[in-house]
Amino acid sequence: MVIIMKLRSLIGDRAFYRRLFAVMTPVLIQNVITNFVSLLDNIMVGQIGTEPMSGVAIANQLVFVFNLCIFGGTAGAGIFTAQFYGKGDMKGVRDTFRMKLIIAVITVLAALGIFITMGEQLISLFLHEGEDGLDLAATLQYGKDYMEIILWQMLPFALLQVYAITLRETGETMLPMKAGVIAVLVNLVFNYILIFGKFGAPAMGVVGAAIATLIARVVEMLIVIIWTHCHRDTHSFIVGAYRSMRVPAPLVKQILIMGAPLLINELLWSSGMTTLNQCYSMRGLEVVSAVNISTTVSNLFFCAFFAMGSTISIIVGQLLGAGELERAVDEDRKLIAFSVSLCVVVGMVMAVLAPFVPRIYNTTENAKSIAASLLIVSACIMPVNAFAHGCYFTLRSGGKTIITLIFDSAFVWVIAVPVAIILSRFTDMPILPMYIAVQALELIKAGVGFYMVKNRMWVKNLVSE
Repeated sequence: MVIIMKLRSLIGDRAFYRRLFAVMTPVLIQNVITNFVSLLDNIMVGQIGTEPMSGVAIANQLVFVFNLCIFGGTAGAGIFTAQFYGKGDMKGVRDTFRMKLIIAVITVLAALGIFITMGEQLISLFLHEGEDGLDLAATLQYGKDYMEIILWQMLPFALLQVYAITLRETGETMLPMKAGVIAVLVNLVFNYILIFGKFGAPAMGVVGAAIATLIARVVEMLIVIIWTHCHRDTHSFIVGAYRSMRVPAPLVKQILIMGAPLLINELLWSSGMTTLNQCYSMRGLEVVSAVNISTTVSNLFFCAFFAMGSTISIIVGQLLGAGELERAVDEDRKLIAFSVSLCVVVGMVMAVLAPFVPRIYNTTENAKSIAASLLIVSACIMPVNAFAHGCYFTLRSGGKTIITLIFDSAFVWVIAVPVAIILSRFTDMPILPMYIAVQALELIKAGVGFYMVKNRMWVKNLVSE
């Protein structure tokens, strides 16, 4: 009887699931389409050869750090956006929008400075001889060529995220999804034309892939920005948003205090994940190719819990801002339970497909075999990832940003990275058992997350005053 009661507490009513799917579905569809086209993009570049694919993968791994810094830098303001919106305070939403713009521009300038001056050195960290005798110098050049173009999409990406994230936090999830769908289709078409030289265009290889990404990003940004300004009546936060960049000093202080840990967290976490991939690369360039394939394919399936993370932050954040604290606790528990259940099913599908997907790529047989094994490991650990991810967004929705910094980044740098460094540099352990050992550490993180969420430290209304 007790078990049945506990199970019932994890299941919502029809109204709960209607609201869940209303928020999650557009985000999920956009993420799935984006990652599916990224997979096709990856396959197209992979048709040129292992070295071009590896060079692009390394450059994208570095740009990934910038992308997450944008998410982290704007997330502190985003916590207040969701709660101001739940309270019905449009001036507060407008102020947080301005703060996101300021943070995004500063982040872009800092990232450009780093990549322009240190890009070649950073790419070189991933280049190591392996069993297949691949050309490291060619891989370095491909990575440099790709990065020189892809840096131009940083500002459009940052502005896009400021608008799209604010729209989602204020209940508009459909428009960012539609813009994302159009952008990925544009990206796919120009990839085909520019990578392979179709319809009279020159075959530009990795440079063509970078140009296609830049074009798609600008198109997506313009759609979201123009739409928002054309719907000022329903999204009044944009009215007067550019009359000044002034944000009330007390709110700036609150956002910086709460947002700094989130920015630091995303920087440390993304650089930590990049460091883990660098550790894996010590086993050879074919492992870089395999990890790239595994990561690109996995991200398509990981959309399930990525979308649920956004859903948790929006629904729980709005409930906390509206002062419905007990309801927030109840619905958060059900949201996390749904996320884990969903990922059990998705993980099973991923495990079944894992041996077949790498066969699509034009790379070495060794790289394909490693990629298939890594995908199976990722599929098995996915429900644990989903639970930890849900805990992270729960803590963040209540403003516990210092705690999320410890929970997320401290785990990576204190536990995962040292284990990976020791195994990669001081042992001869092959890539598969090394990868399993590092991924299994996620169980520790999930256990800590369970404790933090259960003791309700995150149940707080931040905008009651």
